[in-house]
Amino acid sequence: MPNKTEITGWNLQHTYQNLHPMMFSKVSPQHAEAPKLRLFNETLAAELGLDVPEQSAQSLAELFSGNALPEQASPIAQAYAGHQFGQFTMLGDGRALLWGEQTLTDGSLKDMQFKGSGRTPYSRGGDGRATLYSMLREYLISEAMNALGIPSSRSLAVVETGEQVYRTRMNKGAVLTRVSDSHIRVGTFEYARRFLPPEALTSLLEYTINRHYPDLAESENPAVALLERVLQKQAELIAQWMSCGFIHGVMNTDNMTLSAETIDYGPCAFMNAFNPKKAFSSIDAGRRYSWGNQPGIAQWNLSVLAGALLPLIHEDQDEAVKIAKAVLESFEDRFQSAWYGLLSKKLGFAGDVTEYDRSLADDLLRLMQQQEADFTNTFLFLETESAWLEGIPSGSAFDALHQKIRERQEQNPGGRDEAIRLMAAQNPFIIPRNHQVERALTEAAFKDDYSFFNKLLHELQEPYRRTSEADHNLRKELTMPPEGGDGDYRTFCGT
Repeated sequence: MPNKTEITGWNLQHTYQNLHPMMFSKVSPQHAEAPKLRLFNETLAAELGLDVPEQSAQSLAELFSGNALPEQASPIAQAYAGHQFGQFTMLGDGRALLWGEQTLTDGSLKDMQFKGSGRTPYSRGGDGRATLYSMLREYLISEAMNALGIPSSRSLAVVETGEQVYRTRMNKGAVLTRVSDSHIRVGTFEYARRFLPPEALTSLLEYTINRHYPDLAESENPAVALLERVLQKQAELIAQWMSCGFIHGVMNTDNMTLSAETIDYGPCAFMNAFNPKKAFSSIDAGRRYSWGNQPGIAQWNLSVLAGALLPLIHEDQDEAVKIAKAVLESFEDRFQSAWYGLLSKKLGFAGDVTEYDRSLADDLLRLMQQQEADFTNTFLFLETESAWLEGIPSGSAFDALHQKIRERQEQNPGGRDEAIRLMAAQNPFIIPRNHQVERALTEAAFKDDYSFFNKLLHELQEPYRRTSEADHNLRKELTMPPEGGDGDYRTFCGT
């Protein structure tokens, strides 16, 4: 194992390695030729219980490139399968390594994973490396999602490897250190069900419950209890995505976690002009993963999870299918409850959501779609009524609807003041605007200029903060939609 790092506070476990040995492969990270630290998340390091002394950036670069892992580290690549655009595929960590599970003070575990650390047995012809551009992108977006209050993997560090990685052009190589509750995916259960003996699936079920939902351990039917819990949490997660205009872009089953965290940010984007059919991913020509399709895709993915769990739900397959179907059919109601609950707060409505509240929300979305209004700024306008906001609906229909919304807000126990408090807590002032993200990444990855990247990252840490006189111009600039709209903007999976 490489040299010991200077960071203290490591308390690594390797509980995943207690599962069936075909669930993973032991692999060492590929040596980085000339590692250079580009980003380090001091706040997250403290949350992980790590003590980072005033050491050179080079020491951190050696650690988070994989050249000098902690003595407790034991890196593995995880095996899993998945349905990609509806087609079953054998997968696995082709460029990622889980090198330990950091134990927090409350006893919970956090996966410590490298992305871009070299080839594994699951690389399928790939080089196992990642580009600096794509790793900076995941760092920026995952930290923005966390600040928005949306469950997400986190990013601890980005290290440039000193090597060139060829994709459609030559790129600088990099390694990202990703932190998450776990990397147990729907595809992990697919793999265990299809390729491993029955006891491996049982062990995976027990492990997942013990790690994420220990209160379910004594359930009458643990498999059903897990399915119900994950379904509920995924319904809430998708509602949170959509309430911020987030489009994941590649909702394959290997990208849906049992912890209900958002992972893998390759082709994701945030919507500007509201269009339920909006999709940005270059590989999603059929718009399978568009903004409005995300709930249905989530339910489909959960049906795949249910299929993998059938032998553990009931010994009689027909009965197992019947039970699983009943759980899956509850998704729509659970999602609608979460979705309208968030929309109600975005509109400043206190109390239980009524049918009238839903109708006002639907009317607003319909009007926004007709006028291609800016998703983020429209909700912000309903709170602040700031004249400088761009992309706001206009005309008599919007004026009449705006008046109805104001009248409904006045019905709150705290009136309009309570409405403003609700909206300020639910409507971000700043999101990662696609054109601003591209500018930050291009300047950092290709021009070695991190000034705008760091500025954008800093502002995205406080997405709900309203402007002060001192920073109004900067935050106003960052919340402006792009001139001419999104046009033909496309995102790429990017490795």
